[in-house]
Amino acid sequence: MAAKAKEPNPADLKAIFGLEPAKAIDYLKGKGYAITWDWQEMLDQAHDQAFTVAKAMCLDLLSDIREALETALQKGQTLKQFTEALQPTLETQGWWGKQVIVDSQGVGELVQLGSPRRLQTIYQTNLQSAYMAGRKASMEETADTHPYWMYVAILDGKTRPSHRALHGKVFRHDDPIWSSIFPPNGFNCRCRVTALTEAAVKRRGLAVMSSQGLSFNDTVEIGTNKRTGEIRTASVTGLRLTDQGGKPITFRTDPGFNHAPGTGLADALQRKQAAAGLDEV
Repeated sequence: MAAKAKEPNPADLKAIFGLEPAKAIDYLKGKGYAITWDWQEMLDQAHDQAFTVAKAMCLDLLSDIREALETALQKGQTLKQFTEALQPTLETQGWWGKQVIVDSQGVGELVQLGSPRRLQTIYQTNLQSAYMAGRKASMEETADTHPYWMYVAILDGKTRPSHRALHGKVFRHDDPIWSSIFPPNGFNCRCRVTALTEAAVKRRGLAVMSSQGLSFNDTVEIGTNKRTGEIRTASVTGLRLTDQGGKPITFRTDPGFNHAPGTGLADALQRKQAAAGLDEV
């Protein structure tokens, strides 16, 4: 039996991306808060502007969860440490296990609140997005010398075939495809992007691709609102590729991940500079 792949913790991500967590923390701190009932209510770029956890129905609770994530980034906490620190707080606030919760319309529903599995998803998705936002900001600063960006997947038994097919593909930093496929591209996506110089591309014999003619947009159904019957949809971006054996394969972002994390980071850094009296405007 193959060994179970190790899930990345903050120390792993820091080693992979070569970054201190400062920019990742700025990304988290730059967000506001949003109360949502279902994950489908807030998709794509909206996550750069507001921090949310589905069915966390008060600001105090959201604040506690985000503070725990910021601490995990600052201290390099593992998932186990993050869970051990946050779970007692959530239990004290009554946000744990299955409970009947009344939504903003006064309708009660039996729902799953906090659980080890939910905390794992919150931890991995938010930390990956934060680190990748920081990574993207750093890569944009060096685009003059490192203008080519290469998609890198973790090649193990847990890697999705379409993400594996994108591994090693190179596009210019200003190719519009990066506005959609910059990782993470789904829950528990472990992919990343690395920047290359022109000399490195030539030395490694890499082909620089263009997304023109290969990319497309789809609208997909993502569930039905139980209270209204409304069918919810989301936009996803796709790329027509070939796998290592030359077989056609299609890559698609997961619903809700059709954007590059980092808009919130740029805003946060601007506010930080203004507060420090360094803004030139």
